Amino acid sequence: MIILVMGVSGAGKSTIAQLLADSLHWEFQDADDFHSPENIEKMRQGIPLDDTDRIPWLQEIRNAIAQWLQENKNVVLACSALKASYRHFLVLDNRVKIVYLQGSFDIIQKRLKERQNHFMTEKLLKSQFDALEEPDDAVCVDVSQPSTDIVQTIKTALEL
Repeated sequence: MIILVMGVSGAGKSTIAQLLADSLHWEFQDADDFHSPENIEKMRQGIPLDDTDRIPWLQEIRNAIAQWLQENKNVVLACSALKASYRHFLVLDNRVKIVYLQGSFDIIQKRLKERQNHFMTEKLLKSQFDALEEPDDAVCVDVSQPSTDIVQTIKTALEL
């Protein structure tokens, strides 16, 4: 099974996905690691990525998901997957589950202001919320809860 933990930057995708993977003894992967140096530099400069920037990135992630599924690996993947079309592209079959970390602009903006040494800055948060198409087919979890509660909610919802 692949669990894709999605949401805007600052929602806690990497943190929650890592904690979930650890609790399940599964592999953890971060979609940020699939970005090209050019994409990272663009975001570092406060320039939002467009679909042209994202297509090669999404293809790399899709290829990895296909490989993990072929190998019957259990992976928790942190990935923004803001648009429905991106999620549709990444959900190759019913073994890929979507978890949406949902939070208000204010809560997430506060988190980004406190974050250090990350290429995604609070300046890009508005563009993330503008691009976000909230899923209607995902496990939705409120990010204002403690991390341990979020992980337990996900495990319960996915019957893990």
